[in-house]
Amino acid sequence: MTDTPKLPSVVPSLANLRDIGGPESRFGGSVRTGAVFRSTDLASLTEAGEQTLAELAITTIYDLRTASERETAPDRIPAGIRELGLDVLADKEYRAIPAQMQEMIANPRAATELLGTGQALEYFQGSYRDFVTLPSAVSSYRQLFLDLAQPTSAPALIHCTTGKDRTGWAAAALLLFLGASEDAVFEDYLLTNTILLPMFAPLFERFAAQGGDPSLLEGVLGVRREYLEASLAELESVHGSIDAYFTDGLKIDEQTQTRLRDNLIG
Repeated sequence: MTDTPKLPSVVPSLANLRDIGGPESRFGGSVRTGAVFRSTDLASLTEAGEQTLAELAITTIYDLRTASERETAPDRIPAGIRELGLDVLADKEYRAIPAQMQEMIANPRAATELLGTGQALEYFQGSYRDFVTLPSAVSSYRQLFLDLAQPTSAPALIHCTTGKDRTGWAAAALLLFLGASEDAVFEDYLLTNTILLPMFAPLFERFAAQGGDPSLLEGVLGVRREYLEASLAELESVHGSIDAYFTDGLKIDEQTQTRLRDNLIG
């Protein structure tokens, strides 16, 4: 493992920040620390956040948000860091939950009507299946992993808006490819609920004060094991294995796969 600075416990302008390295690899050794990080977007990056990026020696940032998200809230990128925009959901036809999120937060009755019928679980499971097969997702994750196969791309930071779904699949797929166990993958994935959800405490309190059940929002603002399980089931159904996903789904050749593992396993 590399010697990387210890992450601050809370970096408000880099919420949900963590190093995905550390798990043991079935190929021997472990996933390198100090090489690939994940977080929320950098639209509100402060001087403290910039200092954190400098301490982590970030050289590349991968932004998995849509073009409209990037236009509305562009990242604040410190000089000298390369950014690559990869629109995972460019081909996705948006459904009700994202469009009505603000209304649900402000109106507990609306949240109950929409989320209380299981539509949140259905929506997110559908999105996580899309991460595996949606053409724009395939193209974006292919480019992400091709780029990470270049030694000069790391240390790198991967993010979307809240750093939990599109980023969650990027981290999960990469960790599985690098030989981490499913238990380690789920451990990293579910950390979002520990790290990110407490930052929404004021929102949950206002929602409860208006008569709403905060647990309804947790499945939207946090993650659930069932979401990632949907991606893994789709991968198994379509490709059969993580190796076949990289080879046949993402069309990444064997030499590039070897370089990616060499870069990120130590």
